[in-house]
Amino acid sequence: MRAAGSVFAEEEAALLVSTTDDPTELASMVARRMAGEPVETVVGWASFCGLRIVVAPGVFVPRRRTELLVAEALRIVRYENHRNPPSGGAFRDGLSELVVVELCCGTAAVGAAILDGMGTPAGELEVHAVDIDPRATACARANLGGRGQVHTGDLYDALPADLRGRIDVLVANAPYVPTAEIAMMPPEARDHEPRVALDGGTDGLDVQRRIIEGSGEWLAPGGHLLVETSRRQAAGTLATCELAGLVPRLVTDEAVDGTAVVGRRP
Repeated sequence: MRAAGSVFAEEEAALLVSTTDDPTELASMVARRMAGEPVETVVGWASFCGLRIVVAPGVFVPRRRTELLVAEALRIVRYENHRNPPSGGAFRDGLSELVVVELCCGTAAVGAAILDGMGTPAGELEVHAVDIDPRATACARANLGGRGQVHTGDLYDALPADLRGRIDVLVANAPYVPTAEIAMMPPEARDHEPRVALDGGTDGLDVQRRIIEGSGEWLAPGGHLLVETSRRQAAGTLATCELAGLVPRLVTDEAVDGTAVVGRRP
């Protein structure tokens, strides 16, 4: 596996060995990994925020840097809860039916981790996850496990109309790789993940712009939009939020190499 280019060959080999006792299946898994398939899709899961997230072949694999979106979403909710403590239950009155939406959800790793991090009983958190790829939404359903609604379609077009103006936390890890740079990505992504989950257009911000520009009519007053971006593209993401009437701020996490822009609807 190291000869095939795996940087973490020993760790990956141990993972494959721990996954199956069948020598034939193990040989097949090793061959798939040596052919460049991501180890996560070979074993069928990815580690994310301490969870095992179901990942199928041909689906975007959640990255550790995206854990920043989860941490920031949880920070926002806890701040609102602390600012106006509830008389009983987990949330203040205004958040008792908190609406969280994950666009470009892929496996819905972010939505699943938010649910896990908030530890809410059923009914206290309304979660929706959207992706244009039906392979991704099949994984999303498995990862949300009935705790949220999954929709297949193009961004806001896939959402129920009654969510308009009601979303408290809107998170998106939209594709932000510039088209010309996809060829330079590692083969695990370039050859085995869907182009629609990677390609962000000429400057990488095409899908982000659509999400940001459309967020105003979907966010609740005071609601937050969280968008993953890169340090190089952060200025463009911030400017787009400002043009859309949001109050933006930049958040980073060195530990996971994460960068995101948070825009609040006034």
